[in-house]
Amino acid sequence: MTVTERGDAATPETAHRITVRCQFCETWNRVVAERASDRPKCGKCGKPMLIDRPIALNDDTFARTVTESEIPVLVDFYADWCGPCKIMAPSVDQLAAENQGKLLVAKLDTDRAPRTAQSYDIRGIPTTILFRAGKEENRLTGAAPLKALQQLAGV
Repeated sequence: MTVTERGDAATPETAHRITVRCQFCETWNRVVAERASDRPKCGKCGKPMLIDRPIALNDDTFARTVTESEIPVLVDFYADWCGPCKIMAPSVDQLAAENQGKLLVAKLDTDRAPRTAQSYDIRGIPTTILFRAGKEENRLTGAAPLKALQQLAGV
């Protein structure tokens, strides 16, 4: 695993870390959540870790990302062909941009990650689930406006 931690904004005792896979080289990185707005770079390829927008997850990356995050993770279970999912996408993007460092926002395409979708009993999309410490805390099914997503996430 590559470690990406710059500066001392948070002391080691208070820093919260997230584990995300670089979208460019697929290397796993541990990032200090409180430093997310500093645009941390991948420890291997040096490209920016784009955590100011939803992180794309799949069957291989879902569990590690959700369980190793020390901040809440909000996952939008969607499909490319889904009209309500497309309507909700800008709100999911805005939630990620406004809450980087406090909330990790991710998206999981249920058509491309059927194992994970089935394990969380996703029967309708979009379904949005909030995870804390790797465990499901709350869920919302159906297209939701930004305000509803903020309430679900507690931000």
